[in-house]
Amino acid sequence: MIRHHTGSSESPLTYCHDTVQDVSRTFALTIDALDPPLADQICVGYLLCRIPDTIEDAAHIPAKAQQVLLKTYQEILKPEPSTSTEAFTRHAKQWIPTQASSPDWDLVKNTSTVIAAFERFSQRTQEAMRPPIREMIRGMLRFIQRYASEPGIRIQTTTELRSYCHYVAGTVGTLITNLLVKQPLDYSRETTLRKNAEHFGRLLQLVNIAKDVRDDYVTESNVYLPNEWLATEGVPQDEVIHTDYRSDAISALFRTLNQAQQHLDPAQSYIEKMPLGDGNTVAAWAVPYLLAVGTLRELRADPGAAFSTTESLS
Repeated sequence: MIRHHTGSSESPLTYCHDTVQDVSRTFALTIDALDPPLADQICVGYLLCRIPDTIEDAAHIPAKAQQVLLKTYQEILKPEPSTSTEAFTRHAKQWIPTQASSPDWDLVKNTSTVIAAFERFSQRTQEAMRPPIREMIRGMLRFIQRYASEPGIRIQTTTELRSYCHYVAGTVGTLITNLLVKQPLDYSRETTLRKNAEHFGRLLQLVNIAKDVRDDYVTESNVYLPNEWLATEGVPQDEVIHTDYRSDAISALFRTLNQAQQHLDPAQSYIEKMPLGDGNTVAAWAVPYLLAVGTLRELRADPGAAFSTTESLS
């Protein structure tokens, strides 16, 4: 169900908790398994990341307009922004699809409400959240600029895939970790957390890339299977979902699954080393981890599902 919020009849934090149920059922499960204050911080942090992600994925917005929107959004996340949240939403509204409402664009329209929730956190919490979110936006800007003349993002190499996963998912791992280590931790434990946070984020992103090959291509014109992998198999990147190349494209898909597999043990270690104070629970982070494990197993058993129109995966 899509809710249409104005933020006027409820608190900003209530809006955020309601909205996360609409934009991500999976992440909502994680937030539901947390307690305050971490549940509130992760909820708002996730939405602050989802807003630029919606803009980056919008195939109908020209690259230059995407860059302007993301730069404006990045500016309002500075400690002392030189522009207003209202200016961002006013500019964004002209790009919101009019044919049908969606949870993601409803969120973009209500950016001011999410920022209001963020600004109610302590300065220390805000300082923990800002850097990884702004780094994510910088990475999105780089990739939009790099592929401005293409119909969408077209990952070329293994190195570029690693870089993309860092910006859009490794930064989320850093965001989570920054909030967790506000608790006093010994040096060894904090070091292990920070080292494995990247693995946790990359695991989830690579699984998403693997299961959404068709959806990413059809809805956003993006291909995240690296061109160097596809070329080795004789698959033109623009034909990645064509049935004529299915078996060869599956070979490239398995390379993605193998990459994701490498992150399983460090991601598990990340969860095991998490401190449990301030509302954190192991169960919350076990949810996306176990879903990733299950999806990897399903894709290995039925890799064609990633290229299919049927929704057979988690």
